[in-house]
Amino acid sequence: MADFVSSDTLRARFSAAMSAMYRTEVPLYADLLAIVADVNARTAPDLASRDNARISEERHGAIRVGTGEELAQMRRFFAVLGMVPVGYYDLAQAGLPVHSTAFRPVTQAALSANPFRMFCSLLRLDLIADADLRDSAAQALASRRICSERLLDLVAKAEADGGLDEGDASVFLAEGLDVFRWHAESRVKEAEYLRLRAQHPLIADIVCFKGPHINHLTPRTLDIDATQAEMRARGIDAKDRIEGPPRRQCPILLRQTSFKALSEPIRFAGGEGGSHTARFGEIEQRGAALTPKGRALYDRCLADVSDVADDYDANLAAAFAPFPDDWNTLRSEALAYFRDSDTGPEPLVWEDFLPVSAAGIFRSNLGDGARDEVVTSGSQAQFETALGIPVADMFALYAAQTDEPSAT
Repeated sequence: MADFVSSDTLRARFSAAMSAMYRTEVPLYADLLAIVADVNARTAPDLASRDNARISEERHGAIRVGTGEELAQMRRFFAVLGMVPVGYYDLAQAGLPVHSTAFRPVTQAALSANPFRMFCSLLRLDLIADADLRDSAAQALASRRICSERLLDLVAKAEADGGLDEGDASVFLAEGLDVFRWHAESRVKEAEYLRLRAQHPLIADIVCFKGPHINHLTPRTLDIDATQAEMRARGIDAKDRIEGPPRRQCPILLRQTSFKALSEPIRFAGGEGGSHTARFGEIEQRGAALTPKGRALYDRCLADVSDVADDYDANLAAAFAPFPDDWNTLRSEALAYFRDSDTGPEPLVWEDFLPVSAAGIFRSNLGDGARDEVVTSGSQAQFETALGIPVADMFALYAAQTDEPSAT
């Protein structure tokens, strides 16, 4: 049997390489990592030490692709890293012309080895109202290739052989990293870029560049409120509001914030200079995974939040008052998933995303040109056809993990 590099090892190496690349491309990301490390060490030094291998290396990224072919290529690439598509996210309901999934490991052992995730959005060309502009965008996407032939050959080799040896693995990782590298040259002329941006900033970001540049990487903090305060104390232009549930004794699901997107110089195909706003730095605090019953209660609480800027935090806390905030009740009422461990029941970590939080982060970093009127129903069947396989049911995955022993 060939001496293959394990998918867990490939994923860990790719995540580290991605982080190093993004640290070079977006220096503020390095500052963010330092802040998160400081806050985690102050917040729970014992926990940070015990779970250091996971928490200090934990990242999720986000990319946007333009065609079904590109989405399928990403699915095959991430499969080599032991990551599968989990969940369907309809972001059109929040005014974004995309629908999405999250590529991630799914077993407890793989998550413990390295929980790297990639949130991947596919452009919905059907939501471009202008037919001429829609055709122009389709033509621009049809003429690009985001993956090198060498990378696709190695993906096919891994699929056929069941893995890659060290030599092929090194080339695979280097070629894969290039897919997500930032390129400051637009593939279209300025006038076309401006037309696409006027339709929606996300459309311009997806269509106009060489490939799906990583638009953020997200480390995991143990106290997002303290991290946000520290960002502001250091002069980082953080979001006004943390997305997700309120601060709680027993954290649930996901809370996120970010520093606002950078305006970066680009050059258009005609030689003109300009700027583009897309890449930002995000942080997250992950809590307990909720059952369908718990998620339904969460959604009811969220629907009761009054979106008044001056009183938002108080309104959010009041709306979530009916949601139990102790582990025993969350378990006895089957609101969250738990697993038996050496120290007793422990809540499963929410490994996925929230459509409202994802949309809130995206929209806050699109600039003043972001538009709100894209509201339509999603199409999971259409998305899965492009993907090539069904997305995994996240609730079924959590339920299966309640029967798994704790990873050591």
